[in-house]
Amino acid sequence: MDYLVEGLKEIGFEKGDFFGIQTLNIKELTHKINLYIDLLLEFNAKFDLINTDDRNQIIIRHILDSLSAAPKIAKLCQGIALSSGMDFPLALANIAIADIGSGAGLPGIPLAIAFPKLNFTLAERMSKRCNFLEHCINQLELVNVNVLENQAERLQQGIFDLCVFRAFRPLEKKMTKVLRRILKSGGKLVAYKAKLEKIHEEMELLKDAAPKYTVENLIVPFLTQDSQEEDARERNLVIMEK
Repeated sequence: MDYLVEGLKEIGFEKGDFFGIQTLNIKELTHKINLYIDLLLEFNAKFDLINTDDRNQIIIRHILDSLSAAPKIAKLCQGIALSSGMDFPLALANIAIADIGSGAGLPGIPLAIAFPKLNFTLAERMSKRCNFLEHCINQLELVNVNVLENQAERLQQGIFDLCVFRAFRPLEKKMTKVLRRILKSGGKLVAYKAKLEKIHEEMELLKDAAPKYTVENLIVPFLTQDSQEEDARERNLVIMEK
């Protein structure tokens, strides 16, 4: 089975768009993502990028996991574009999305490959990982991505519409406030998280820092659907308003 192709189809990429926002055609999308996986495998040991060298595990746990939120992120971008009062294509071109603590480029690079009409900034504090991200951008010919070597605390305030990040560790008040400050008015933090029960516990502790939030369930092909499998996981997207 080609986990990548089947997973992309299951997410809905064959349609060619989500909420009026164009996606790369699935043939080219598959090609570019495979090139990105090749780069991850080539440089993983040197840059300590991800916790596996198994190609199928990278596809499922990193690529499809990152792209499972693509329809929901597109819907958020559609809302921002429509509320701007500008022509829809122009409004999309002005939306600024940041992947905070990008590391290996996840979820930012898969999302940037998938959405060529949206602009992404990969913010990462470690120089060696920034070098890897720059190499990926060049090799994949991604014109809608730039790399910013900086800590979240030092990023300019009020410059991003969306900040996405894979939040493996619990969020804490100080960092949540920092992240909300770098958003434009009406912007949103979009955090990839796991179990719903843990999310509500975590957000209760953050209620003074992030008072409004919603949780959207994510279906990650080959990871979340079959509860009979030992490694079946629960994945959710936490969306916090500024």
